[in-house]
This record gives sequence, C-alpha cells and structure tokens, in this order.
Amino acid sequence: MTSVGVLGAGAWGTALAQMLASDGRAVRIWAREEELVAEINAAHTNSLFLPSARLAESITATSDLADMAALDVLLVVTPAQHMGSVLAAMPAHPRDLVLCSKGIEAGSGRLMNHVAKEAAPGSAIAVLSGPTFAHEVAAGLPTAVTLACAGGEAQWDRLSSVVARPAFRPYYSDDVTGAEIGGAVKNVLAIACGVVDGLGLGQNARAALIARGYAEMLRFGEALGARAETLAGLCGLGDLVLTCSSTSSRNFSLGKALGEGQSAEALMADRRTVAEGAHTAPVLVELAARHAVAMPIVAAVYALLQGGNPKAVVEGILARPLKAELGDAG
Repeated sequence: MTSVGVLGAGAWGTALAQMLASDGRAVRIWAREEELVAEINAAHTNSLFLPSARLAESITATSDLADMAALDVLLVVTPAQHMGSVLAAMPAHPRDLVLCSKGIEAGSGRLMNHVAKEAAPGSAIAVLSGPTFAHEVAAGLPTAVTLACAGGEAQWDRLSSVVARPAFRPYYSDDVTGAEIGGAVKNVLAIACGVVDGLGLGQNARAALIARGYAEMLRFGEALGARAETLAGLCGLGDLVLTCSSTSSRNFSLGKALGEGQSAEALMADRRTVAEGAHTAPVLVELAARHAVAMPIVAAVYALLQGGNPKAVVEGILARPLKAELGDAG
C-alpha cells in the first residue's frame, strides 16, 4: 500500500489525515508543536485546531521532518507563507507532493507550486483545491475537489486511488496554475464578502460581489496562464461560493469583523489560525498591477487591511464609473 502523510496539523491538515485514514490506512501527520504530537498519539484528538473530531487510531503524529521524507505521497498543508522553509528543512522529499495550502508567497509573488519545485526539485507536484470546510471533511460529509497534476495522467493514476474516498471525490485537471489561483484569490474575495455581511448590506450586495469577484479571478487567472474552465470549476467558482457564504471560513469571519468595526491590526494579532487572504491581498495587488489586470475588489480589501474605513471603501467601489459587465476594465 502506498505510504502517505500530511505535513501540517492545523484544522485542514488534520481533517485530511482523518479522511485518508477513514479506510484504515496508516497516516503520518507532522506537527511543529510537541504537545500536539503527544495529544494526537495519546488521545487521538486535536483540541487546538479541530476539537470536534475524534481521530482514527491509524493516524500517528511526529515533530521530526525526517519521518516524513521516506513516504510515497505527502500532502503539504503548512501555511502558505511557511511552505518553502518547511520543505527546505526536510532531508529528502517523497515522490509526490500534493499542495493543499492556498496562497501566494509574499515578497516573491510565486505560486506554491513554484515554491515547492525549488525546495523539492525531485518531487512531482500536484495541487488539491476546492470547496472544503475542514470540520465537514473530518466528519465524512460528501466533498468534491480538483486534483491538478503537473505530472499529467500518469501522476493522477498514482494519486487518485490514494486520495479518493466514498465521500471525498477528486476530479482530474492538469491546470496547476488555475487550481492555485482559484484558491488564492477566493480567500481575498471571502474577506470582502465578510465585510458586506458585517456592514449589513444584504444578500443582493453579496451575490453581486461574488459575481464581480469571480470576474476579477478570471481576468487575473487568464493573465497568468490559467484556463477559464478550471476557474469555473470546483477550485475556482465552487470554492468562492462556499467561502463567501459562511463564518466557517476564516477569511469571511475576518471580513465580517472588519465590517463590524474591529481593527485589522488587532484582528490579525489575535488569531491563532491563519486567514490566508490577509497575506495574499497585498501580493495580488502588486501582481495585478504588474500584469495590468483590474481587480478593484481585491484592492479594496487591501485598503481595509491597511486600516481603511469599511463604509468609505464600499462607497468608493459603488462610485466607480458605469461600464459594460463583460470586459477587462473591472
């Protein structure tokens, strides 16, 4: 049987480990915190990040990256901004790395697959992305995702049977860029939808924001080489709809708090779990300018994270010139 592990024991990493172990498979999970490793191994719980789940006994935890190096497949679920350093610290790397973190590297503007290729040049890279709340996956509720394989169908043949479960259904793609961009951009847009909710602007406004936000995602993705059909699928539009509609999304919750008048600085300082959209927004603004892509909603989120007044930022968007719905001008 193919050996498999999960790098990162946050809520999403723990949920993926639980899903992989649902058929009795042995799954190794890496956590940085020694106390969390001890809790997973002794009590089969993760009270820090996923307290709702009783973990399978076939899941074992370690804090030693060397224990993960000899596995056949490794799902990488570290925060996006730390993926490169964690992979670089490993003494070796599995044949297949499946990237499950959603973001763009600050400073460099690189997608996660580029970060992983540099840190683990001998590994084949895939991206798993889609509309997923960790607690639902851990509970075994039906979920569908995109599994984009840079190694094409040969890699899909290796990975699909490892990842698929009766309630966890992957769909094949070879558009790694599209899968990554969908996951990264939707996090920023989810913050915007949370702001709409926090300001009490209604369902009409949220629906309009999702549609116009998707237009920004599509323009940006195509500028970077993603395919439109990928962004119309699970890892783009599907993920966008989910995370823009529920406080189960960390990014939506952050936006809601901003809309209710809490300060961005205080919110970011007080969070144990990462709202990746807050780190992605400034990078997206820079990349959009570099590629001459209009992303007014993303720019508005960045302004809010810099301390802008939510009502004033929304009024600025509403005051933009009227134009055709389809086009490149936003």
